[in-house]
Amino acid sequence: MTELSLASGERIDGLPSQNIKIIQNPDMFSYSLDAILLAHFADVKGKGRGQTVDLGAGTGAVGLFYAPKVSGRVTLVEIQPELAAMAQRSIDLNGMSDRVSVLQKDMKNIFEDIKPGSVETVLSNPPYFPLNGTTKTNHDHHYELARHELKIDLPNLAQIANKLLKNNGKFYMVHRPDRLADIFAAFANRKLMIKRVQFVYGKAGREANMVLVEAIKSGRPGGVRILPALIAYDEKNDYTPEMNNILYGKAWS
Repeated sequence: MTELSLASGERIDGLPSQNIKIIQNPDMFSYSLDAILLAHFADVKGKGRGQTVDLGAGTGAVGLFYAPKVSGRVTLVEIQPELAAMAQRSIDLNGMSDRVSVLQKDMKNIFEDIKPGSVETVLSNPPYFPLNGTTKTNHDHHYELARHELKIDLPNLAQIANKLLKNNGKFYMVHRPDRLADIFAAFANRKLMIKRVQFVYGKAGREANMVLVEAIKSGRPGGVRILPALIAYDEKNDYTPEMNNILYGKAWS
């Protein structure tokens, strides 16, 4: 791996089980468990030679955590130049510049760079919170764009994923369970047929706080599988064995 100097406020975090390191600045934006779980949840089609696109990549965590699973190109799409620059430096740090790249653009404007219908897999950890009359956004601009649907909403995200994907290509997304009805509606209206759903719980006996979704472009309707629940912490606030395996073990092989 390449050694890089860090700017003020930056730190290096990583995923031991994948031996991947991510440069980020907590004052701007930091990835969390949802990024790790999305990259783990996303399957590999065939031998993984097709192109993967990570929409709204932030500092690149989802795409970089997923990249060791495939042999094809991975494109990280990020609108914010500061986050895109950190993602590029993380690519260099991990020695992945031969097949992982950053596209610093609004995802609505990427089709001159990525041919429609050419992508095997799309990943996204999008903004979770819709805008309405009572929305209170974070004062930090970087967090506002990452957490609130200021630049992209679910219907437009689904449309972009549909346009990128080949027929039978797959779209993987992590979101909040309280948006599940919106997710199903947005996907169904854009020929993205949901096939797998997994709920993530902070602790047993509590409500789910994340949902992982797999959809297939132009797939057959029906046949949705609800996977066993994934529980992050035990009663002592330690990671559960399954979560430990994802973070530190061999759950990716």
